[in-house]
Amino acid sequence: MSPEEKELLKRSVALAEENNDMLRGMKRSMRLGRFMTLVYWLFIIGSAVGAYYLIQPYINLLTDTVGGAKGSLNGLKDISGIIDNLKQQIGQ
Repeated sequence: MSPEEKELLKRSVALAEENNDMLRGMKRSMRLGRFMTLVYWLFIIGSAVGAYYLIQPYINLLTDTVGGAKGSLNGLKDISGIIDNLKQQIGQ
């Protein structure tokens, strides 16, 4: 092997090692990026679940209040029906 070929081979090996180091760095960076993306989405979803957990008593109170108001309105309809029946009976 001539000295020029040896020099080219050495440069080729050095370049391949440098490329290998860069590729490993890129792979490491991609793994870290995927992990951070996962942490990001877990934080977003966890925050939404946590917010619902904190707001849930107020939502239950609101639904109970609406249900009670609906029951009261139904009770008023029943009372007005009773009053109408009494008026009809008195009128007879």
